[in-house]
Formats: sequence, C-alpha cells, structure tokens
Amino acid sequence: MDMFEHQFEEQKGREAPLATRMRPATFHEFVGQEHLIGTGRVLRKAIEAGQIPSIILWGPPGSGKTTLAYIIANTTNSHFSPVSAVSAGVADLRRIIDEAKELRRMYLQKTILFIDEIHRFNKAQQDAILPFVEDGTVTLIGATTENPSFEVTSPLLSRCQVLTLNPLTEDEIHIIILRALKDKLHGLGALKIELTADAMGHLITMSNSDARVALNALEMAAQATPPDADGKRHIALPTIEDAIQRRALYYDKAGEQHYDLISALHKSMRGSDPDASLYWLARMLEGGEDPLYIARRLVRFASEDVGMADPQALVVAMAAQQAVHFIGMPEGNLALAEAAVYLATAPKSNSLYQAYSRVQEEIKQASNQSVPLHLRNPVTPLMKEMGYGKGYKYAHDYPEHFAQQQNLPDSLHGKHFYTPSEQGYEKQIIDRLKAWWQGKEKGKNTEDH
Repeated sequence: MDMFEHQFEEQKGREAPLATRMRPATFHEFVGQEHLIGTGRVLRKAIEAGQIPSIILWGPPGSGKTTLAYIIANTTNSHFSPVSAVSAGVADLRRIIDEAKELRRMYLQKTILFIDEIHRFNKAQQDAILPFVEDGTVTLIGATTENPSFEVTSPLLSRCQVLTLNPLTEDEIHIIILRALKDKLHGLGALKIELTADAMGHLITMSNSDARVALNALEMAAQATPPDADGKRHIALPTIEDAIQRRALYYDKAGEQHYDLISALHKSMRGSDPDASLYWLARMLEGGEDPLYIARRLVRFASEDVGMADPQALVVAMAAQQAVHFIGMPEGNLALAEAAVYLATAPKSNSLYQAYSRVQEEIKQASNQSVPLHLRNPVTPLMKEMGYGKGYKYAHDYPEHFAQQQNLPDSLHGKHFYTPSEQGYEKQIIDRLKAWWQGKEKGKNTEDH
C-alpha cells in the first residue's frame, strides 16, 4: 500500500459511520452474547486457541453478528473475506476460494469466508461453497436474521454449528452509547456531548435492541447540535426524537405507568371492548414495552377471564406469543393485536379461575388426602393383594365412555370445585356433565360392568 492509498484508507475510516468506527476489535470490547463468548465459554476458548468451526450466526439486526465475525478473524489471525449475499455471485465465491487456496499453500493462513445475509443465497450458490467448507479450504461464518433451518440447505447446515444471538438488552445498548460518547479517537468524545436522561432513555428504547440504529441516530443528533460557548453540545429529547423520527411516548416501564396500562388493557378485554383493548395495547407497544411481557399477560387472561367459555382463546394467545418470538417487532404487533381483539370479543368465564382457587384453599386447609384404593395402580403383587386398583371402572368399557365412580378422596366425596357458567362452550359442558352424572343411566352406571 503506497502513501496515497494509506491516506485514502485513513480518510475513509474517519468518514465511516459511527457504528462502523466503534466496531469492537476484541472480545474484551464486545458487548453482549455472554452465553456464547463470555469468559470461560467453550466457543471462546476454541477461538482463542485458533480453532473455529464453520458457524452460522442467527440473530436480530444490530446484535453483533458481523462484529463477532471480525473478532473471530482477528483472534485466529485468519484472512477475512466478507461478501454480501445480496450482491455476491458464484464468480465472487470462486475468486475467494482460489485466494484461500493460495494463502493456505503459501503462508499456511486460514481464510474465513463471511457471508452476510446468507439466507438470500440460493441453492446453487450454497452448493458452490459446500466442498470447500467440507475440506477446510475456507471456514464459513454466515450471518442471518432468518431461521437457518428454513433458509440454509441441509448439506451446508449439517457442516455448520448454528449459534443464536440474543437481542441486546437496554443496559448493553446503554454501555455502547456511553462508549461512543467518551471515545475521542473513534467516537464522539471530542465533541463534548451531554445527553439528557430522557433523550438517552428514548434513544435506547427506540433503537429496539439494535446497536447500529442507536449509534447512527446519536451521530446524526450530534452533527445537528451546534456547540455552546464552552464547546459542549447539549442534546435534548426533541433532537433525539427528530434524529430517530419517532416521538417519545410518556411511558415508564418500571413505574406506575407500566402497571396502570397493563391494568387498563386487562380490564378493557374483560369488559369486551376491542377498541379500548387495541388502544391500551398500542400505548404499551409504542412506548417500548417488552412485547413478550404483554404476550404473557394475554396468555394469563385467556385462562383467567375467558377460560372454558372459549378454550380456543388460550391457543390464540399462545400463537401470538410464538409469532412475536419468531418474527420479532414491529411485525409482531399485529399478532398481539389479533389476540387482544379475540380475547376482548370472546365469551367470558372465570369459573376455571374460581375452581382452582377453591382447590388451592382446600389443599391449604386440609391435610394430604389419600388416593382411593381403586384409583391406585397395582404395580406389584403386594399392592394388588392390598386392594390397589380393585373395583376400578375403565371408562372406555361403558356406554358413552363414562363410568360413574368416586374419584375424590373419601373426605371430599360429593364436593364440587368447578361450576361451569352459561357462557359459550361451557353451556355444552353443563349439558355433558348433567348427562353423565345425573342422567337416566346413573343407576346402571354405578354397577360393575
């Protein structure tokens, strides 16, 4: 590299976005993913020993996939050949393979082939690198935001270890922002930035666990804020709002607002008001509430307030939780909205909740009751001699697959915990229970078959 090329690279580095300039070069600087590369972890030990298998990094945007690939290359002293699956073709891959062979032959140096957005490679492109991953010509590191099980071919997937990266926490985003504010060489330290607490909070929340989004918005806000007489740049909430293009909603996830809004959502669904349910749901989501927290509350509501009046409500709530976990936010907001509307418009019954509460109270007040002998399983000859299982009626041997017999302990015989309501599906449950326990065949059913 001559003097002019060196100057060009230096200028290019200075003009690179803040997120690129602040990219960590070592594990010590890397923030997050302690479950993978924390001190003492097997993967980190292997990398530090110069051994790294072909891997696929699966995680949300801004979680550190590309940065981790760079660090692995630096730590193992490997040649780093990055390509984007959006623009690279088979010809680019062949060129990298040829270079890797030459480096291996001449200098015994390993090559890491980093493929960003590997899920965008078609089968032919993935097949093109398969032999060279298998024989060790290159070590593959693929990065993807999509489930590799669906997007990567089985032969390539079987030769790689899939590592799941977690979204960065708010504390981790906070650390990354503070580093950028203090770093005078690569960050914004020379600008003497003072960020107000609410501006910092909004920046962290609206970054949605994406470090790149947080740093880019911070840099834009810094550039748009002139220094004062003391040379300091004071960045307040309106500037961050403008930089990230989203207004901060007043919402305290750890304080009274958190409890007030979830209470309003719960009571609106209980009150069968879909409009209010959607409003309070959106207030929480747009304010930065953890969507999985809301999903957990919807699941609870499905059992507590809808219950057996519509057993499908629990299925819908769990499906919403899975959808949010699978596709993330903001796309997952509609899955939560669908569940909230379904729960708000479903028939309501708290009979299941009341029944379980009665059982809990009974268990607290009474000592442990023995299981009736006929319900016990005679797994040994001695147990059979003692009467275990004697007189048990196998329901499938009886009409309508029902045999009336005592299933509660003797002291609780005849006691009822569950009383179905007249709402929705529970109407059918009432009729079914009456037919079984109070039907015309009651007398016959009590006799041995």
